[in-house]
Amino acid sequence: MTDTTSLHEDGSPERLAIDTIRTLSMDAVQKANSGHPGTPMALAPVGWTLWTKFLRYDPGTPDWPNRDRFVLSVGHASMLLYSLLHLAGVKEIDRNGKPTGQPAVSLADIESFRQLGSKTPGHPEYRHTTGVETTTGPLGQGCGNSVGMAIAERWLAARYNKPGFTLFDHDVYALCGDGDMMEGVSSEAASLAGHLRLSNLCWIYDANQISIEGSTDLAFDEDVGKRFQAYGWNVIHVDDANDIAALTAAFEAFRKTDDRPTFIVVHSVIGWGSPRAGSEKAHGEPLGVENVAKTKEAYGWPAKDFYVPDGVQSAFEGAVAGRGRPLREEWQATLAKYEEVEPELYEELDLLLAGKLPDGWDADIPTFGADEKGVASRDAGGKVLNAIAKRVPWLIGGSADLAPSTKTDIKGAASFEANDYGGSNFHFGVREHAMGAVVNGMTLSHLRGYGSTFFVFLDYMRPPVRLSALMELGATWIYTHDSIGVGEDGPTHQPIEQLAMMRATPGIDTIRPADANEVAEAWRAIVRDGQHPTALVLSRQALPTLDRGKYASAAGLAKGAYILADSPDPRVILIATGSEVSLAVGAYEQLKAEGIAARVVSMPSWYRFELQDAAYKESVLPAKVTARVAIEMGGEFGWDRYVGSKGRTITMSTFGASAPATKLADKYGFTVENAVRVAKEAMRG
Repeated sequence: MTDTTSLHEDGSPERLAIDTIRTLSMDAVQKANSGHPGTPMALAPVGWTLWTKFLRYDPGTPDWPNRDRFVLSVGHASMLLYSLLHLAGVKEIDRNGKPTGQPAVSLADIESFRQLGSKTPGHPEYRHTTGVETTTGPLGQGCGNSVGMAIAERWLAARYNKPGFTLFDHDVYALCGDGDMMEGVSSEAASLAGHLRLSNLCWIYDANQISIEGSTDLAFDEDVGKRFQAYGWNVIHVDDANDIAALTAAFEAFRKTDDRPTFIVVHSVIGWGSPRAGSEKAHGEPLGVENVAKTKEAYGWPAKDFYVPDGVQSAFEGAVAGRGRPLREEWQATLAKYEEVEPELYEELDLLLAGKLPDGWDADIPTFGADEKGVASRDAGGKVLNAIAKRVPWLIGGSADLAPSTKTDIKGAASFEANDYGGSNFHFGVREHAMGAVVNGMTLSHLRGYGSTFFVFLDYMRPPVRLSALMELGATWIYTHDSIGVGEDGPTHQPIEQLAMMRATPGIDTIRPADANEVAEAWRAIVRDGQHPTALVLSRQALPTLDRGKYASAAGLAKGAYILADSPDPRVILIATGSEVSLAVGAYEQLKAEGIAARVVSMPSWYRFELQDAAYKESVLPAKVTARVAIEMGGEFGWDRYVGSKGRTITMSTFGASAPATKLADKYGFTVENAVRVAKEAMRG
C-alpha cells in the first residue's frame, strides 16, 4: 500500500503537477460543499502519468479522429478529469465542431464546480464539456462505452487503413473503480472485450477497497485480477498508485501487448495524505475546511485555494501537446495523400467523419405492395436495414443473441470477430446491458450503431438507452416481439409498460410502425436524423400491408401522426399504433358501412407528433371531436393526452398470458367488433 510517510512535496515537477490535481479537487469539492474528493486525490499520479507520458492527444484539436480516448468510468471522480483538461490546456469546440478560442475548462470553471450553468457538472457530460468523451456516472457504463470505442477503432482500421496509410491506430483507456467492478455491465463488457481480443483497450482499476458504506469487504472480496485473467485479459498489478515508475512500466506493457486487452490493477489510498485517508469519509463528501488545511500542510502546499504553481500548467500542456500535436499533423498529412491514392475510400470516410450520408443512400429502400396477409414488421425491418446498409456501410450493429428473430443481420456480410475486425455483424451474446453501452461507445466514435433484442428485454439495458438520449447520440435500438402478439411465450416475454417508459424518456424517438411501408419510412427518418436515438418497435406477427392507394401515404410517419383514413366531418377518431392500426382500419370500415363518419389516425411516434405546430396537431386531432378511441396492445398510461377526458382506450391493464396471439386478441378486446362497440360508447359520451 501507499507509503504515507512521504507526503511532503519533494520539489519535483511531477509532484507539483500531481499535487495541483489533488488540491484543485479538494478545493472544488469543498467550495461546492458536495462531491467526491478522495478518488481524484488518490489517482492524480495515474492521471499525470497517462496524460503526460502516453496519451496521444492534441489539446488544440480535441476532436481529432485518431486521438486516444480517455474514459472516466468512475464519473463521481469528475474533478480528476476537469483538472487534467485544465492543465492540458484543452481548447473548447462548440456543438458544431467549431473552435471558440476558449479553454475547455478554465480555473474559473473549476471554481464553479457543480454549480448551475457551469462547464464542470457533478458527473462528466458529453457535449457539455469539451474533452469529455462520454457521459459517466452510472457505474460500469464507461467500461462498456470504452469497449465500443475500441471496437470502432478496430472496424475503422480494418476498413480504411491501407499499406502506407495508417489512419486509425488509437488506444482507449478507461479508469474504473470497485463500484464499476461490482456492476454486472462491466463484467458483460469485459467478457466481450476478452473474446474479441481488443488489444487497443486498457482498463485501469483503482483498487482502493472503499465504498460509500465502508470497506468493500462488506459486499465484495473477490480477486478481480483473476476474474479478468479468466476473461482473457493481460493483468498487471501496481502496488502503489504513487509509484510513477511502476505506472510507466504498466502502460508500456499495455502498449506492447498485441493479442488481448490489458487490465492494470492499481492499489491506492482514497483521500491520500488527508486525515481521512483510507476511509469512506473521503469518498462522497467534502473533507472539511480543517482537513483541507491539514492536507495542504502535509503536502507542503501554500494555504491558498485553487492554487496552480507557476510553470505547472505550461509544463503539463507542453508534455501532452508536444507529443500529440505532431502526431495529429502527421495524420492530417497522411489523410491528404490518402485522398489522392484512395479517392473512393476517402470520400466515404469524409462523409462518415462529418456525420453525412452518401448521395442516394435510400435509393434501394423497398416499397411494399398491398397485401392482406402482409409481413411481420420485424421482417420488413430486416429488408429495409439491408437495403440501407449496402449504401451506408458504417450503419452496423447486431443483437443480443437474437439476430435470427430480430432480423437484424446484414446479409452476405462477415461477423465482427477477433480474426475479422472488418465484419459488419456484431454478436453481443446474451448481454443486453453491455450491448447498449457498447453501441453507445461505437456511436461516440463516428459509427451509426444499432443493437437489437426483444422489447421486453429493454429492462435489461435501460441505463445505456437513457444515456444515449442524454448524450443525443444517433444510436438505434431495434426492439421486436412488441406486444401480447408474442403469443405462446407468455407474459414474461410480452411487453406491457415498455412503450410508456420509452415515451416518457426525453429525447428518444419511439416509433411503432403499422405496416411494412411505415417501417420503410421509419428507417428513412432514423438514418436521416442522427442527432438523437430512436427505438424502433416491431412485431413478431404478420401485419397487413395497407393499400396506400386507398389510404394515405406512409410518408406521414415523418410527422409522428397522420390521417390514414377519413370521412367528411368525422364523429369519432380511432387512434392506433403498430399492429393495431389495421384493426382500427377494420373498425373504420364497419362504422362507415353503418353510416357513421370516422377517422383513423396512425400515430407511430408521439415524439415526432409533439414537434409539429399547433395547426398541424389540430388538423389531425381537431378539438371539436371529443369522441376518441386509442387502441394499443400496451399500457394505458399516457393515452389520456390524446383521447381526453371523454375518450376511451383499448389497452392492457394487466400482464398478458400464454396462448396463441389470436386467442389473446379476443381475450383482451383487440377485435374489430370491440373497437366498434367502444367507438359507439365514446360517441354517446
